[in-house]
Amino acid sequence: MRAIVYDTGGDASVLQLVDRPVPEPGPGEVLVRLAVAGVNPTDWKSRRQGPAVGDWQIPGQDGAGVVEAVGAGVDAALTGERVWVWEAAWQRQWGTAAEYTVVPARQAVPLGDASFELGAALGIPFLTAHRCLTAGEFVPDALHAGALADHVVLVQGGAGAVGNAAIQLARWADATVVATVSSPEKARLAAAAGADHVVNYREQDVVAEVRAVAPEGVHTIVEVSAARNAEADVALLRPGGAVCVYADDGGDEVRVPIRRSMVPNARWQFVLVYTEPSAAKARAVSDVSAAVAQGAVRVGEAAGLPLHLHPLTATADAHRAVESGAVGKVLVTTGE
Repeated sequence: MRAIVYDTGGDASVLQLVDRPVPEPGPGEVLVRLAVAGVNPTDWKSRRQGPAVGDWQIPGQDGAGVVEAVGAGVDAALTGERVWVWEAAWQRQWGTAAEYTVVPARQAVPLGDASFELGAALGIPFLTAHRCLTAGEFVPDALHAGALADHVVLVQGGAGAVGNAAIQLARWADATVVATVSSPEKARLAAAAGADHVVNYREQDVVAEVRAVAPEGVHTIVEVSAARNAEADVALLRPGGAVCVYADDGGDEVRVPIRRSMVPNARWQFVLVYTEPSAAKARAVSDVSAAVAQGAVRVGEAAGLPLHLHPLTATADAHRAVESGAVGKVLVTTGE
């Protein structure tokens, strides 16, 4: 099979296209013939550090394709199932930037009739967004239609992949969603994703605009840049609200206003999808699958998430695109 491999850390030039034997699924595993792989910021960050397991690594956590074979202890009926894959390369060498990958069976989730492009875009962004929307004290542990019917959610950075996922999942759960963006084009994308209100933080006063929508404050803030937004976040939380921080855009340290966070019993929740509690992750996988089955989540320009497709041979370009901040979702087509 064709696969992208790196055996040392560095920039995208360390990625090599090689031929490797198709791996055999072990006990509890499935072999997936991949059609599309997703590219996420953690892919290039991990690549720069070098292989974490063994002396080589196929990058890529997310993907979608068809189950080709199953290992011992796995129901043979899964063979031929269209699936989406999550965390393929987490503490494993077999990522999704290849024609085949092997993963534990629970990490290959039925996709139904949804597109492989959607399936490859689900993993890291949607599981992260789910955690952000369910980690607060006064929000439900699970999402479904109506789960957030009386909630207001603020998505800081509504045009990014996680921001887009948070908007779509929150709207599916019937929340009122406010998104912040930095340009008119990104405002258009956030609105296409389903945001009820969009604020251009370069031109508008975020606190004033959000308070006009939610005079009592917001329940949850999905935060991409806590270093920049901490003051505004605290000013916008309602009592018991949560700021859920999933990235360090704008700085890797945040100064939290202590007394002003104490008064409303605010929660600052930090989110890394790979290490979140296993029960929460299992709920996220189940809920995201339900949203897909109900047609509640989409990808593409009309969903506020433009797709940027690269062939497997141009995986290095795909990494460079994500590293340089491409707006939308970068995907690698892994089949012929």
